[in-house]
Amino acid sequence: MPTAGSLKIEGRTVVLQDDWVLSCFNDLRKQVHAARPGAELPADDVDWSALKHLDSAGATLIAELLGSERLTRLAEADTTLAPERKGLLLTVARAMSGLDATPPTRTRGIRQSLAAVGRTITGFAKDQKLLAGFIGLTLTTLAAIVLVPRRWRVTALVAHVQRTGLNALPIVALLTFLVGAVVAFLGATVLENFGATIYTVHLVTFAFLREFGVVLAAILLAGRTASAYTAQLGSMKANQEIDALRASGLDPMEMLVIPRVLAMVISLPFLTFVGMVSGILGGALVCLYSLDISATQFVSIIEQDIPLNHFLVGLGKAPVFAFVIAVIGCLEGLKVSGSAESVGQHTTSSVVQSIFMVILLDAIAALFFMEMGW
Repeated sequence: MPTAGSLKIEGRTVVLQDDWVLSCFNDLRKQVHAARPGAELPADDVDWSALKHLDSAGATLIAELLGSERLTRLAEADTTLAPERKGLLLTVARAMSGLDATPPTRTRGIRQSLAAVGRTITGFAKDQKLLAGFIGLTLTTLAAIVLVPRRWRVTALVAHVQRTGLNALPIVALLTFLVGAVVAFLGATVLENFGATIYTVHLVTFAFLREFGVVLAAILLAGRTASAYTAQLGSMKANQEIDALRASGLDPMEMLVIPRVLAMVISLPFLTFVGMVSGILGGALVCLYSLDISATQFVSIIEQDIPLNHFLVGLGKAPVFAFVIAVIGCLEGLKVSGSAESVGQHTTSSVVQSIFMVILLDAIAALFFMEMGW
């Protein structure tokens, strides 16, 4: 049976005696707490000569008694300690070093606010750098397989097109139809004051051909599909399925990312066209029943007064938005650390980042096309 250990404090030296092992843990812990009730222990040396047996539980109590930094310093300086005992003490001291760290002083007021802003900006810049690198990796992988038909994942591509595009058609059509009706109502209410309700047709058509058709479809896909991409890849990452692909000699970029990106790039232009048509139909319905503008007159105004370049501008933004949304969704999925909580966090992050990037790119495109006179 082990002999319960004890400690003495002789001047500035701590004397450890008998067995410091798990079976004596409770008694030893009471002695440690009594010797160090809260203040720092005034000791500069340790006498190990009377110490018989030591395990990790006893080493933990010694680290609690002396503090991890002081234990590390004393153990490294003591030449009488056996190598295995010194190794145990140093390992425990390193493990507990984080527990003895003094908590950082919290700043108040404007300094704290500025520090938070700085951390946010730094994190945003880091995320954008990572996104740029992942875009480059995606384009490089796509260029490597585009001329090698045997490496195309046609089945996966078709399946993702169905989930991304065809399954999203009803919600995109319904949403843009309702928004088109709302825009027509608002436009008619304002233009009626100037006796120019006929220009409601121009307002609805311009809005949906250039902006609303592509932006609403992209935002819907950002919330619907980017989150699905992140959740799917995140779950695979958490279950180590992606590591299994790499171990089998398969490229996760080629197997998982490229089909999803291409499916989004194919689907969003079609959804954008559906959104344009549905939004204009919603506006046309309001014009027909509230403004007495017939369907024939509505179509005639579109043919005569709306140039084709507005349609091309709106449709041209769709592949760019689709690529960015898909890349963000896949990147966030691959960043999952392995827990269910991490999957949820990155899924939320992918939706927020995707919507932010869509609106940012649309604003940049609007300024560019305005300056170019398109």
